[in-house]
Amino acid sequence: MNRISPEHKRWLVVALYAVAMAWVEAAAVYYLRSLIDRIEPYQPGPLPEAGEFGEAELVRELATMVMLPAVGWLAGKKALSRLGYAVFAFGLWDIFYYVFLRVITGWPRSLLDWDILFLIPLPWWGPVWAPMSIAFLMILWGTFVTQFERCFACFGSNWKSLAPGGSGVALALFVFMADAIRTANKGMDALRAMLPSGFNWPLFSIALALMAWPVVDVARQVLCARSEVDSQPEQILKTGK
Repeated sequence: MNRISPEHKRWLVVALYAVAMAWVEAAAVYYLRSLIDRIEPYQPGPLPEAGEFGEAELVRELATMVMLPAVGWLAGKKALSRLGYAVFAFGLWDIFYYVFLRVITGWPRSLLDWDILFLIPLPWWGPVWAPMSIAFLMILWGTFVTQFERCFACFGSNWKSLAPGGSGVALALFVFMADAIRTANKGMDALRAMLPSGFNWPLFSIALALMAWPVVDVARQVLCARSEVDSQPEQILKTGK
């Protein structure tokens, strides 16, 4: 019987953590949106004056951005694997957040529904499918990096491939915040009342392609490493060494 490797065990524990965290996140958002009568974000006055609730929400979001890198740091052994576990946890958390929000509230009704994705430094808006597509890439990249770490020890981690991915992240953030950036100079009341009129699909597609670059690169390295390992027995038989 094959035993589960330590890498697989850590992957499973991080996955369990991310899914559990997604339920906590969905429940917290349900409580808050129920209090301000905004289960569906895309409606007139999407961000009403919430007083101390608004401050608590901002701190909660910051806390989330601490928790995900923290679990990556604890699970990984080296810088790349720590980043991989954090990215993997983020992607899985994001997808299950929407799954659980649908279970709890019945929303989102479809992947085309608009959502307020984040509030720092300005409100991020986008259809549900947009963050979920990014999350899917994060799951793939994080899994490759953490489960095939030996491949990168042989072939090099190729940190340079992360540069296009980082550019894609920056471009995606601009797409999410574009309407808020244009509205910010009109004051907080205008920013809270703002509803996006459209989503820049072409620009986001470019961002998504850039973010897919590191995923393709690590997949290529894994395939190359495995091909070299598989060819070693044949080379030994031919050379006798």
